[in-house]
Amino acid sequence: MKLAKRMARLGTETAFVVLARAKQLEREGKDMVHLEIGEPDFDTAPNIVEACIQALRDGYHHYNPSAGIPELREALAGKVGANRGITVSPEEVVVCPGGKPIIFNTIVALVDEGDEVIYPNPGYPIYESVINFVGAKAVPLVLREDRGFSFDANELKDLITPRTKMLIVNSPQNPTGSVLSREDIEAIAELAVEHDLIVLSDEVYMEILYEGEHVSIAALPGMKERTIILDAASKTYAMTGWRLGYGIMRKEWAEPVAQLLTNSVSCTTTFVQRAMLEAVNGPQDAVRHMVEEFRNRRQVIVDGLNEIEDITCAMPKGAFYAFPNITKTGFASEEMERMLLEEAGVAGLSGTAFGEHGQGYIRFSYANSVENIEKALMRIRDLLAKKKVK
Repeated sequence: MKLAKRMARLGTETAFVVLARAKQLEREGKDMVHLEIGEPDFDTAPNIVEACIQALRDGYHHYNPSAGIPELREALAGKVGANRGITVSPEEVVVCPGGKPIIFNTIVALVDEGDEVIYPNPGYPIYESVINFVGAKAVPLVLREDRGFSFDANELKDLITPRTKMLIVNSPQNPTGSVLSREDIEAIAELAVEHDLIVLSDEVYMEILYEGEHVSIAALPGMKERTIILDAASKTYAMTGWRLGYGIMRKEWAEPVAQLLTNSVSCTTTFVQRAMLEAVNGPQDAVRHMVEEFRNRRQVIVDGLNEIEDITCAMPKGAFYAFPNITKTGFASEEMERMLLEEAGVAGLSGTAFGEHGQGYIRFSYANSVENIEKALMRIRDLLAKKKVK
């Protein structure tokens, strides 16, 4: 039996492929430092766990509305409104199992075959994957290191055509750790209004910010009604396995996105939503502690990478990724990923896992202990020294 033709247009997230290979090498006896997967290495805060347990005891075992339980939609409307400086109603909130369904369902609901969608490259690979899957044209907006992995507003303007329907922005950004400045956001907003574009604003790493300010494009004049905000529990609350994300969008879009959830997953797990209610309304100490730990690790990994011959690494402003430039080593990103994994016992991701413009880079997640980061740095240094001698 042949697969449907559309499956040939669907990509993947290489982090999980590398993770599986690294785990296999571990089973074969190889010691491995995991810097490939993008998830906090902290446990979910005890108050959130207890809220989930209590919800199970209280009988939250059943279906709920596809867009989410009313209490959580109301709490998220308040939180997002306060954090972004906008007014949000519960009807504009859609809760889903993870952040990816917001990417998938909003593109499915709003983008037609033949439309064009501009997305950051290097960037989260699911953007390009879903754009291609629905039969639209994926148009890369190149993020350049010499601009702090931001973009040139004139380049963005030149990419817009009469067929452009949507623009995807991500700040703080995966994989580069860059943060769009207020000036960048204002330039995007001006073009979005001028050309009547929908903006999908991926703000999943909003709370993991070390310098600068987070500016949500939805807060700028004329933008709330054309913006979809994507956020999730995964990174902020170390709840990756819980699978809870949400989108903020105009009611006319929230309803069909919820309809897609009805058709695909019915609803998001009820007791997990009760736990998320505690995450939103409860103390935020665990979040602040995690971010400070990441700040310390950021310094360790960036300083260490810059001390390795032929590697340079810009200081990320947000998220928990380092994106070093390996061009001077003479190795392509894919080959470097393989050598690090199989020869050095360091799992990282080729920059090309995030698009063709990631060539010459490797992504390392520093969501790991300082001890393991230092071990990885030593192994990278030793591997490159050995290769240079040969």
